[in-house]
Amino acid sequence: MTPNTLTPIARRASRRAQVQAVLLPLLGGTALGFLAALGVLWLTMPGMMLKIHESRFDSVEQTCQELKKAIENAGWNCPGIRDMNQSMAKHGVQFDRPVRIVELCNADYALKVLEKHPEMSTLMPCAFGVYEGPDGKVYISGMNTGLMGKMFGGVIAEVMGKHVAADEKHILSSVIQE
Repeated sequence: MTPNTLTPIARRASRRAQVQAVLLPLLGGTALGFLAALGVLWLTMPGMMLKIHESRFDSVEQTCQELKKAIENAGWNCPGIRDMNQSMAKHGVQFDRPVRIVELCNADYALKVLEKHPEMSTLMPCAFGVYEGPDGKVYISGMNTGLMGKMFGGVIAEVMGKHVAADEKHILSSVIQE
């Protein structure tokens, strides 16, 4: 039978088969591409969320003190420097290399975010990790606040993605290796 001599039901079935022959591979390829993109994103996100810099100083203690000065010189507050080794030792856990958490806060930025998003208090105050790596060098780690802010959007993107990220870059400039 030629296409003109097919019954209406047979024509619909033929057309359906043609559409399925095109759509099924297209949809399958799209789904595979989407899954591959998610996999790449899953593998790269940890490296994107943290920034790690080598300190220009030889000790964790000196790095913490210089970082505190840089924080305060930038108009921020340093509420504390936590000794993670001491905190863990209180619970019977020993860690051989020194690790400190240097907290920093800008009350004006915090207010702008907290007025609309008090749930963001879980990310406050900002903090840098200062630690001795297995190679004996001192490192400073921090959250990628620029990327984090952009993920949330709105006022959080404005404050964290713009202002906090720029200030943190400035603060770190006097403490990290170039």
